[in-house]
Amino acid sequence: MVALRRLAPRLFTVLMGVVWLWGIALPVAADQGTANLTAVLAGAQHDGSHDFDFLIGDWKAHVRRLPERLVGSSAWMEYDGISNHHKLLDTNANFEQFEVTSTDKKLHLKAQTLRMYKPETHQWIIYGLDLDTGELDPAAPVVGEFHGNRGEFYNRITWQGRVVLVRWMWLNISPHAARMEQSFSPDGGRNWEVNWICELSR
Repeated sequence: MVALRRLAPRLFTVLMGVVWLWGIALPVAADQGTANLTAVLAGAQHDGSHDFDFLIGDWKAHVRRLPERLVGSSAWMEYDGISNHHKLLDTNANFEQFEVTSTDKKLHLKAQTLRMYKPETHQWIIYGLDLDTGELDPAAPVVGEFHGNRGEFYNRITWQGRVVLVRWMWLNISPHAARMEQSFSPDGGRNWEVNWICELSR
């Protein structure tokens, strides 16, 4: 009993020392954990500069187009042609030349697209342009990014007097297949109507 009484003050002192050290160590460990988490999250930011590489080259294009939009129409038109994509110089920017003709041979569509990657935001900026008139598409570019094999890109346009949200969706299906869809939303993204489907094959 005497020995225990003599040991108690020493044990108390040791325990208080452990608690004191623990009080210092916990904030340090928390700070280190926060720093490690921040580093992991920063490292996890996707470098999307090669996300469109799957598209580079020449493709056959089959298009389904809905001319009358946001009116409940189901009268689709079909087209066939080509969609060719090439990198610009030694960069990640790429340029598309697109040309299709309707299956009844009465309508002909031609378009060019410029895609550029912005490292600061990890996003792609996509412009439509008309080389015949020397003009960029008057609408704002679509902007977005890929998550896995699916890329989504958005802007807003005025369609027949209504401001609508536009979504372009690219799917990297396989080395021999890809798909692009355009959809309009009149209600800020709650509901979407697909009005353009382009199936690529090679």
